[in-house]
Parts: sequence; structure tokens; C-alpha cells
Amino acid sequence: MNKKLNVFYDQENDILYIAKDGREEEFIEICPGINIELNEKKEFIGLEILEASKVLQDVVKPIQERRVKNR
Repeated sequence: MNKKLNVFYDQENDILYIAKDGREEEFIEICPGINIELNEKKEFIGLEILEASKVLQDVVKPIQERRVKNR
């Protein structure tokens, strides 16, 4: 059964969450500021990106530029 992923951005703390419903039991830092969240069965339930605006700027900037260009 696939569960829907929810996306939430905490602007005050600049954290992006992409997660399924479920209780986090542990997390694994896959690189500085990016964590994989796991449930009690060690199954993936989420992704947490700290300092999201900084981490994702190289992804977002080209998208924004293309959007402006195509107007």
C-alpha cells in the first residue's frame, strides 16, 4: 500500500519536510543537513532538509529563471 507523501515547509526555521504519516523512531543523516526518517520497522517515512533555501537554491534558481523566460 502506497501512502501519500506530504510536503511541509517551516519558513521560520527553513526546514523542508517530505513525509508519510507515521511516527519517527530514528533518523539517518545522509549528508550534513539532510536526514532520512525511519519508523519502528526501519521503513522510510520521511525526508528532512535543514537550511532548505540554501540547499535547494541550485535547484530552484534554474526553475525560476525558466519560468520568467517563458512568460
